[in-house]
Formats: sequence, C-alpha cells, structure tokens
Amino acid sequence: MVDLNQIREHITSKLRKLPASLTYHNLDHTLDVETQCMIIAKETGVTNEQTLLELRIAALYHDAGFLYVYEGHEEKSCELAKNELPGFEVTEKAIGNICEIILATKLPHAPENLPQQIICDADLDYLGRDDYFIINEKLHKEFLAYEITPNEEVWESSRIAFLQSHSYFTKYSKQKRAPKKLEHLNYLININSTY
Repeated sequence: MVDLNQIREHITSKLRKLPASLTYHNLDHTLDVETQCMIIAKETGVTNEQTLLELRIAALYHDAGFLYVYEGHEEKSCELAKNELPGFEVTEKAIGNICEIILATKLPHAPENLPQQIICDADLDYLGRDDYFIINEKLHKEFLAYEITPNEEVWESSRIAFLQSHSYFTKYSKQKRAPKKLEHLNYLININSTY
C-alpha cells in the first residue's frame, strides 16, 4: 500500500536542498500547491481516494525538477517521479496519471481533465489572494536572479500581461479567486498608467 507520508517526507527533504535563489519555486510553494489542491478538490466534489492520492503526489513533485533545471523543469519533475515512485509501491498507471497532472502545470496551462484543472488553479491560486503582492515579490526576485526579467519596466508590464491572460478553470477558483485577481490587476494598471 502507498504510504503518502513516506513520499512527502522523501520529496520534501529533497526540496529543502533547492538553491536559495529560488525565492518563489521552493518548498513553501510546493506545500501551498498541495494544500490548495486538496481544498479545490474538496470544493469541486472529488472524493475518489486514488484521484486524490495522485493529485497530492503530483503537487508534491510538480516543481521537483528545479533541483536540476530551470527551463523544462516539468519534464524533469515527471522523470524524477517515474524513477522514485515505484520504490513507494506506486503503480505504473498511477505514475502515468501523476506525470500528466505535473505536465499540465507547464505554461500556458491547457488542462485536459479535472485533476489537471485543479493543479493548474492551485499552482496559481495566489494570484487571487491577499498575499499576492508578497508572493509576487518572491517571483520578481527569482526572475532577477535568473535573468528572466531584465528590468523593472519589463517586470511591471509582464505581470500585468500575465494577470490579463490568466484564467482559472474550476468553478471554485473562478468564484473564490478571480474577483480578487481582477482587483490586483486593476490596481497594477492604475499605478502603471503608462502601459
């Protein structure tokens, strides 16, 4: 039988070794995504134990690829899951589902089923929360460290564009997170009225 606690302990101990320069894609983010996955799953009526298990494992592994690469980390996360999860008695079929859920987090999101929609919404849940600006500043620092964003002007325009292009998938996230996300977007547009 699959022991979720063993899996969580194993992967979180690895994620504690992520570089400090990953101020956003770190253990805190992973645990937040796991928590939000379970909240959204409950609110959307997911009760199947196997689906919940696969979703939870996918959340724990979804950014593990950052241990090795920045670009293409989703594929690396899936590779890691395929290599490690058989040792925890996770079936090949379940690992396939877990990998599909992980790969759904690749941007731009294009989930094909409810578990994939749930992880996509959980991954960007913070966009519609009160802690958006705190978490977004962590992403900003990370993007500067990895030279993804060259300067403040590009950062401001890119985060406005991201909020404008992003949509939640589940009914729960559309109701609970989309209104606050719109507030954040309007605020950013107002303070950056040159865009």
